[in-house]
Amino acid sequence: MTTMSPLLIELGTEELPVKALPALAQAFFDGILDGLAKRGVAFDREGAKPLYTPRRLAVRLPAVALEQPEQKSEVLGPYLNIALDADGQPTKALQGFAAKAGIDWTTLEKTSDNKGERFVHRSVKPGASTAALLPEILREAIAAMPIPKPMRWGDHDYGFARPVHWLVILLGKDVVDAELFGARADRMSRGHRFMHDKPVWFSTPEDYVESLRGAKVLVDPDERRERIVLEVTDAARTAGGVARIDDGILEEVNGLTEWPKAVACSFEREFLAVPQEALIATMEANQKFFPVLDGDGKLGEHFIGIANIESKDESEVRKGYERVIRPRFSDAKFFFVEDMKQGLASMNDGLATVKYQDKLGTIADKVARVAALAEAVAAQVGVDPATARRAAELSKADLQSRLVGEFPELQGIAGRYYAAVENEPLDVAHAIDEAYMPRFAGDAIAPSKLGQVLAIAERLDTLAGGFAAGLKPTGNKDPFALRRNALGLARTQIEGGLDVPLAHFVSKALELQPIRSTGSQNQAFGMFEVCEFIFDRLEGYYTERGVPPQQFASVRLGSHSREDESLANFDRRIKAIAQFANLPEAQALAAANKRIRNILKKVEGEIPSNVDTSKFTEDAERELFQVVDAAIADTDPLLRSRDYVAVLGRLARLRPQVDAFFDGVMVNVDDAAVRNNRLALLDRLSDRLGSVAAIEHLSI
Repeated sequence: MTTMSPLLIELGTEELPVKALPALAQAFFDGILDGLAKRGVAFDREGAKPLYTPRRLAVRLPAVALEQPEQKSEVLGPYLNIALDADGQPTKALQGFAAKAGIDWTTLEKTSDNKGERFVHRSVKPGASTAALLPEILREAIAAMPIPKPMRWGDHDYGFARPVHWLVILLGKDVVDAELFGARADRMSRGHRFMHDKPVWFSTPEDYVESLRGAKVLVDPDERRERIVLEVTDAARTAGGVARIDDGILEEVNGLTEWPKAVACSFEREFLAVPQEALIATMEANQKFFPVLDGDGKLGEHFIGIANIESKDESEVRKGYERVIRPRFSDAKFFFVEDMKQGLASMNDGLATVKYQDKLGTIADKVARVAALAEAVAAQVGVDPATARRAAELSKADLQSRLVGEFPELQGIAGRYYAAVENEPLDVAHAIDEAYMPRFAGDAIAPSKLGQVLAIAERLDTLAGGFAAGLKPTGNKDPFALRRNALGLARTQIEGGLDVPLAHFVSKALELQPIRSTGSQNQAFGMFEVCEFIFDRLEGYYTERGVPPQQFASVRLGSHSREDESLANFDRRIKAIAQFANLPEAQALAAANKRIRNILKKVEGEIPSNVDTSKFTEDAERELFQVVDAAIADTDPLLRSRDYVAVLGRLARLRPQVDAFFDGVMVNVDDAAVRNNRLALLDRLSDRLGSVAAIEHLSI
């Protein structure tokens, strides 16, 4: 029975880079486990996870085998016709093989393969102790960590993310003899830098988390994170509001603290005249503070800071936090006031001097193209075109504002405030902001129809311009974020339910570009290329929502995909085909349509457009004609109303007659008139079966 003991490895350092800390901890954890597994050392990792604080990376496993299993080795030697001479004596090849193995050749075993019989050296040796293997495992794990620029300290020739000050390696109750970065392994760690200035001694790995907790260090990042959320939430509630806890900021604060303590703070109410997004941005990005909002999501004059210490005089910590935030708020207020003095018209004029892209002109040129597109899209979806043009014309003005110059993340948001101050209609002001939505993965689309129109127009121009200028993404390079824009365009149309013919508007966007391919064929190819790029992004979108690839392909490759197809309608087909795929008739009809398509592909010459009932010779073909004719009559109005679920449900009822036709009717008979008539019937059937999607792609 394998003897096992708990394992603890802790690498103590100076403060590690906060944004890289979770990845470093995970890599360290994975490296140790990989090293054990590679050497065949058994371990139990139940409940184990990366442990870390700003000053340490740790791995604690509940049970690790104290030694490797027996190491069996099999080394193949020369074949007998090479190993032995005519007298059965060893050749130099065999003698050399035996000498390398350190044994007499007569003790070698033999084995066979498809080439013949050959010598083989088999050996078994005891496994090494885990304690002896751990130093090498540790070095391998360190070498594999993602540290782009290792730091060197003193006159040493080694480097790490930050200088290393201590090392703990315990296997059971025993310290493992190892040295890393000049630190020799011990059972002594360090507690909180300010609240526990004594060494922390571990008897066994089981003591690790609790002993550090007693030394004012929460080494479990999940426990630390929960404490931050609890303290921030309680402090905000005491202040009469609700804390805004951004996941990214929470993770950074978690990586900055070993013993987090919430400190409630406030600022002067006069700053609330500044757009709250600017105040929130500086609180979160610059100071890692948590704003406090009221029940309506409005910022109040309170915020929560997280100290890495339980101060004896918390008021001094509070004063420090309030002092550092005030200059940034003052700057934001100054920029906001000066921008309002300048006005949107003046900002807009300045766009003519700002280059958008060498081949695509200035930002003012882009605004003009987006305005033309917004006007056309608005007319398509029932939004007032003049309002859409006005919103588009103001949509980039804030890029010339001082506030956006200081806080780039406020693009659109600042424009909304300035438009409202200048008494632009509220829907116009909000659309200026919503044009940027979705801003990031998982963000919602623009909530208003006008905002959706602007979002579509903006992304159409960006995609068309990007392709026209030769900026199509390659590998990881996507300087104009065309992938994100393509997905944002698709999501806005689909989730907004806007029937905007994709190919038509992509063509219009390409025509508006200052550079474009000449000739209808080149223009058509450009439109096709952009549309294909959008559908590539769309495939991933549906995959994330559980749509199987064959269902996406069936809709994408359907004959209905034409210039007047919108992505919203594409989505209706996707949802309908998902329901159809669950019907018991689906697979049989998909297989039948696949068979029909294959038959029709092989036909030489034209297939008759009409079916002649007088040429029927079999009952099965007469019955199929009748039910297909009835199904077409029933589904014509359903297709016009885009009730694709009902269409496919009606077509599913054709299965008995389709099965009977293929069971009892030969299509490719010698009589050309009968054969062509049957082909015409199958063509009519296949056309209707493919009216929603190319269902043959559902066939397994």
